Amino acid sequence: MDKPSLTLGIEEEYLIVDRETRDLVAEPDPAYLEACGEVLGERVTPEFLQCQIEVGTRPHRTVADAVDELRGLRKGVTETAAPFGYAVIAASTHPFAQWRQQSHTKKERYEGLWSDIGGPAWRLLICGMHMHVGIEDPDMRIDLMNQAAYFLPHLLALSGSSPFWDGTDTQLSSYRLTVFDAMPRTGLPDPLYSHSEFVRLVQHLESAGCIEDGSKIWWDIRPSAKFPTLEQRITDVCPRLSDVAALAALYQALLSWLYRLRTRNRRWRIYPNTLIRENRWRAQRYGVEGELIDHGCGKSVPVSDLVEELIEMMAEDADALGSTTELLGLRQIVQEGTSAVRQRKVYAQAMEEGAGTPAALRAVVDHLIEEFTAH
Repeated sequence: MDKPSLTLGIEEEYLIVDRETRDLVAEPDPAYLEACGEVLGERVTPEFLQCQIEVGTRPHRTVADAVDELRGLRKGVTETAAPFGYAVIAASTHPFAQWRQQSHTKKERYEGLWSDIGGPAWRLLICGMHMHVGIEDPDMRIDLMNQAAYFLPHLLALSGSSPFWDGTDTQLSSYRLTVFDAMPRTGLPDPLYSHSEFVRLVQHLESAGCIEDGSKIWWDIRPSAKFPTLEQRITDVCPRLSDVAALAALYQALLSWLYRLRTRNRRWRIYPNTLIRENRWRAQRYGVEGELIDHGCGKSVPVSDLVEELIEMMAEDADALGSTTELLGLRQIVQEGTSAVRQRKVYAQAMEEGAGTPAALRAVVDHLIEEFTAH
């Protein structure tokens, strides 16, 4: 059994905002995306809605290298946006923009989503952060996917950046999932026994005319349809690069740790999806400020305590991967809160200072612009 490369790649989706109004730019000047392409090449692409843009790094051995490239990508889309009067933010929802006012990108794949799925697709004014880790053996990808699913709520709790929707505080840390879960083939992955079983599942849906390929399996974690990687898709996109680095270090070290267990004929226990979904909901609702169930002891435990356990569990693997510093950044997320926590603080402070709701929401956008450009 060959050891997986554990290379890391990060994809992020951003929102394009008007610097004057702080609202989304529903139909950006096509020259903006062209200019981004001239600077960043194929590492930048349009997304489902025209107000969105996506970037993706190349595969890297270390978290530091992946985040360094991501820093350059963020700088590229930001500097290119300035002459157009735009700014770019990394948040999974916009504080007050309305989905009915957006336009989807004219691309065959997106045209199909728009027409085939209807309302759930029209409301996809959300952005995510996807992380790929190289697991070259197909059956190992499935085995590690089954085990890693337990930890998806932990990643979600530490990444929440979508508390507001349509100008309202939803009381959720990640409202993004509420929107995305209305789509088909989302949520936790089916427990599978082999890669061939996954292939049969995809082929079954293809032959029935439901999907064109495996890229439309939108699970929280999945074998990538393009690369020999295991791709986690549950996390909200984070404004702070330091938060991205901490989450990337956790995900990469987690898969390294699970692989090491496998080499010793050990594995993480597989729990029923209902139990994992309960933690998924708790993470979605309360984020880093809440509690998750430790299914080993059957008790709810503060996320802050679970983070300390994860750091201890992953320490050896993070050290081997050269990401100890980044992994310890999880403590900063616990101490200072996720973006959702910080956005609410900015909103509350603006209201206390006498701003009305529209002005307070614009202050949140200004805060997100500032965090995105603080490289």
